[in-house]
Amino acid sequence: MHPLTDQLLRNRGIIDPEEQQRFLVPDYGRDVRDPFGILGMDKAVSRILDAMRGGEEIVIFGDYDCDGIPGSVILHDLFTKIGYANFRNYIPHRHNEGYGLSVAAIERFIEEGVGLVITVDCGITDVAAITKAKEAGLDVIITDHHLPGPVLPPAFAVLNSKQEGDTYHDNMLCGAGVAFKLAQGILARGGFDDIPTGWEKWLLDMAGVATIADMVPLTKENRALAYFGLKVLRRSGRPGLRALLSTAKVDQRFITEEDVGFTIAPRINAASRMAEPIAAFHMLATEDEAKAIDHARALEKLNDSRKLATKAMAKEAHAQIGERKKLPEVLVVGKQGWAVGVAGIVAAQLVEHYQRPVFVWCGDGDSIKGSCRSDGTISVVELMHAVTDEVFVARGGHANAGGFSVNPAHIDELEDALNRAYKTIEKHILPENLYELDGQLQLSEVSRDTFAAIAALAPFGEGNPRPIFAFRGVRVADVQMFGKTKEHLKVTLIDESGSMSEAIAWYKHQKSYPHVSIEKGMNITMIAHIEESRFLGKVQLRLRIVDVLPA
Repeated sequence: MHPLTDQLLRNRGIIDPEEQQRFLVPDYGRDVRDPFGILGMDKAVSRILDAMRGGEEIVIFGDYDCDGIPGSVILHDLFTKIGYANFRNYIPHRHNEGYGLSVAAIERFIEEGVGLVITVDCGITDVAAITKAKEAGLDVIITDHHLPGPVLPPAFAVLNSKQEGDTYHDNMLCGAGVAFKLAQGILARGGFDDIPTGWEKWLLDMAGVATIADMVPLTKENRALAYFGLKVLRRSGRPGLRALLSTAKVDQRFITEEDVGFTIAPRINAASRMAEPIAAFHMLATEDEAKAIDHARALEKLNDSRKLATKAMAKEAHAQIGERKKLPEVLVVGKQGWAVGVAGIVAAQLVEHYQRPVFVWCGDGDSIKGSCRSDGTISVVELMHAVTDEVFVARGGHANAGGFSVNPAHIDELEDALNRAYKTIEKHILPENLYELDGQLQLSEVSRDTFAAIAALAPFGEGNPRPIFAFRGVRVADVQMFGKTKEHLKVTLIDESGSMSEAIAWYKHQKSYPHVSIEKGMNITMIAHIEESRFLGKVQLRLRIVDVLPA
């Protein structure tokens, strides 16, 4: 083992040689466990097989993001492969229907005579809708990974390892990961002798995309799903995926987790943010080459529109904030007509800039919806629940990100209400630097040997962060902006030995770092990752800037 690989493993608490070997060399048969270890799997699989034998119509109801959509594609491909035609996929509209399984959707399925509904990446808190289904005799199988509420919905079966009583070894699978386990279970019990053993591995491209995009910890089984998912992605024959990558100028043979996070996922999510989420599903599921190209081009345009909308909205938000003499602990910005689909992206950008929790609301007639992001000091869900009930119509999410609806009559008092509530909830102290160094390197060590030693731990993500190194006492030989509109930063570094390296940062400039304003000729300490760029076929090792400190 390369000494640097050993050091990185030890930095992550992986010290035992056998454990190190398991981490570095995932094994499908060992790491992707028996799906029937998940509570409720036996019951769910039996019900689905019964539905197939009885010819019932099955609806796969998936969330509209880059977890629910790939997960929906997994079950679509499964039913297609086993030859069961009486099913359909349903992806709710983000703005018109909202998140989760609604009562309105259930009422429609009841009227249409649907026999079984299978959720993907949603349903665990949809008590009212699933109660309605049960009363009408419509069975629902929940596959989800979000935290259950105090009361579980009365579904026929619940697949969610976060529920009480589930002892599965990894309770952090994403929604598509749970759907993949269901697909495994159906294949194992269905007696489909004409399907080759191991065929389900071709579904790992979708499980891998979602596992990486949804930022679940890349440890335990998730590491295997991401690791093998990337291998399948590099060989996937999906026409839509290939067209999307071609449009985005990504070489499919060398896809990394960064390509998933910054190229594939934003384009899938752009469908629900800017138009119809079902378009992203069709792109991934279709086998028609011409339709795939049309879908990919349409998503590319939507993603471009999403970028423009985000930029315009962020500019207006900064202008609103700039008018204030003093900033409150919790920032609220909003405007009638803003696009709610990009509110979360703008909120995240504002948090990074102003270093405090941010709520962004968007008005559309009598409806006011929005997204919020935390700076890490508080839970935005706890904060919203500390506000009096008449302000919020709905609220929910995770500690660091959430969504909400506000009573229009109370929108003017939202910021004051949140800041009063902020004083009452527990705060967390953030470290001075939001990163931990893995070591110190010289510019001469930005080499193939070093990169290979680091890449042995890939894929990187939540729970397995990309290694960060300090390059101390390096001189800025050049600094410039690049990109279509000169929005990205490139710094050329040189050290005393004459070794040189480029360091880049997306959407940053010379004064973006709090400790140093980067100027040509100055000595600095560069905090950075080592990465490989393959842009337009040119292979280059370079640094990705994390922070810049005085020398």
